[in-house]
Amino acid sequence: MTDTSIASPTLIAWLGFGLGAIFGAVGNRTSFCTMGAVSDIVAMGDWNRMRMWLLAIAVAILGSQALQFGGMIDLGKSIYTAPRLNWLSIVAGGLCFGIGMTLASGCGTKTLIRIGGGNLKSLVVFVFLAISAYMTLKGLFAVWRLKALDPVGVTLPTNQDLPSLVAITGAATRPQAMVAGALLVGGALAAFALIRAEFRRFDYLLGALTTGLVIVAGWYVTGHLGYVAEHPETLQEAFVGTNSGRAESLTFVAPYAYTIELLMLWSDASKSVTFGVAAALGVIAGSAVYAVGSGNFRLESFRDPNDMLRHIAGGVLMGFGGVSALGCTIGQGITGISTLALGSMLALVSIIAGCVAALKFELWRLERQQN
Repeated sequence: MTDTSIASPTLIAWLGFGLGAIFGAVGNRTSFCTMGAVSDIVAMGDWNRMRMWLLAIAVAILGSQALQFGGMIDLGKSIYTAPRLNWLSIVAGGLCFGIGMTLASGCGTKTLIRIGGGNLKSLVVFVFLAISAYMTLKGLFAVWRLKALDPVGVTLPTNQDLPSLVAITGAATRPQAMVAGALLVGGALAAFALIRAEFRRFDYLLGALTTGLVIVAGWYVTGHLGYVAEHPETLQEAFVGTNSGRAESLTFVAPYAYTIELLMLWSDASKSVTFGVAAALGVIAGSAVYAVGSGNFRLESFRDPNDMLRHIAGGVLMGFGGVSALGCTIGQGITGISTLALGSMLALVSIIAGCVAALKFELWRLERQQN
């Protein structure tokens, strides 16, 4: 990876906003929603939205690994591939996030898309998710996370992505394992998604391909354009315009927290609009433009106090769970999976398990009420 030295933090943020806007508009049109995908399967046996999500993962894997193979980015320098695997934080966080997104009628991504469409319930979820995420990063919940969850884990002899783990066995070099892993995992997911004719409709393909390519573009923006081999102030390697100080792509939990922090500390010169914050705001903007243009923008509020309490609880659980698990259904479920990291795969399974459990409980509760 070479020093591009052409991007400023402002440019990185604007590019993040643009990618978020594209994702928001397309997500609104295609009803891209992880919780909805799981719900369709549990309630109706309909796999089409899940196939859309899986094809998006396949595109993200193939594109991201191609960028890495070509030397344009190094996914080994992201937060997802570190040797330390905090499996308890990931599992507990994933379960909490899965339950939370069910209570809140959608994940962090869908919350942003719905805000753009005029959903006031999602605006409330945004606020409580952001506060909870900030508390898990730096506040009260962070103390619990650091004392009870993060100490439980395992430190691997190399990075936790599959190519690195295969390489240390001597079965293949890391570039060879990178190509094989991308083709095997990405190819299998793409084949599963595309094998059914009813899935191969324009909106499903649009949602999957756009989401996957936006993730790839995010890696390119922060990992290549934003890469500086020797920062003029620290004389060290740096990735400009990101909150983590590393290469990033789309994720929508920590950026909620940083958005709230930025609004509260706007006069603090050390705070700025980063790639993640800008991408989250871009999703709202893109969704709003599509909603207004298509005539689907409408204000929507809570049915009753219980509905409000469910959404607040869901936002709090998503904030805690997303930070603990290092990401959400997009952050871990697509961006993290694109690195082929073990932790991301574990997080994805945990999120889906939490969502399925919550959905089944809701169905059971409704059946009891009807009987």
